[in-house]
Amino acid sequence: MKQIDAFVDSVYLNVGENLKEVQELKAEMKGHLLEAVHELKSEGKSEQEAIELAIERFGGEKEMRSIVSQLFQVQKIFAKRVLHIALSIFVLTSIVCGVLWAMDEANMKENLAVAESIIGTEKTAGILEGKEAISKEAKEEIDDLLKDKNQILNLQVYKMSDVKRVSENGSTSYHIKEASPAYQYENRVSNQNWRLIDLSYELNNNNEWYVEMKSDLIFAYIPFVSLIGFAIYATLFTIWATINAYHHKRLNTGWIIVFAIFNVLGYIAYLFIPKWYRPKQGLI
Repeated sequence: MKQIDAFVDSVYLNVGENLKEVQELKAEMKGHLLEAVHELKSEGKSEQEAIELAIERFGGEKEMRSIVSQLFQVQKIFAKRVLHIALSIFVLTSIVCGVLWAMDEANMKENLAVAESIIGTEKTAGILEGKEAISKEAKEEIDDLLKDKNQILNLQVYKMSDVKRVSENGSTSYHIKEASPAYQYENRVSNQNWRLIDLSYELNNNNEWYVEMKSDLIFAYIPFVSLIGFAIYATLFTIWATINAYHHKRLNTGWIIVFAIFNVLGYIAYLFIPKWYRPKQGLI
């Protein structure tokens, strides 16, 4: 019946003719309309009256077109928002991890600069350069140097002769537990024991001093931030890919697993596999 076909086509006019889901919905609507027409004809209505009454009972062209358009528009908007949120979380997580890494690198450079200022290097003289003992003035200089260095939890300076051991085969080891520090600093503000790193500095082979410190490791946050952020991203991306596969009438358990495990690579594989391919699992 051409009038039924024209009505169904007009209802789905703006939702995409090539989508298999649309074609199936159109066929289903046409089937319901034809069934209604046959029932009305059996009640004594003429074919034209039956068609017009069936269409009217179905909601009319304008109303049905509006409902169908809104339905597909909501689905598209939802899928796009899921993808946008997923990508935003991915970018934000990457930025946060990058910032944390940069902050940690800055702290490590600052820690090295502190050690260099105390014991010196081959090119620069330190506070304790050429000194046999640490004077009160030297301690005050080191205290000032460590001021506002909140990432340094504690710092000890040892006489090299007290901690350095050279074995018969020439290997060098340091035994700070067997020695008493000539200088000790403690910063009780930074007391995060779960993310500390031990740092040791012997910057000049001819130096008389050895520096040991514990520093706050910002890098320790990165695994937690990346795990949470990328897990949320992967979940949202999987939802988006699953919605697309559903609309393409290719959704099955296998594709969901592929999207969840391989993420973007899984979706690329999905796009390159022929559309006519149907795994043995039933559609979800």
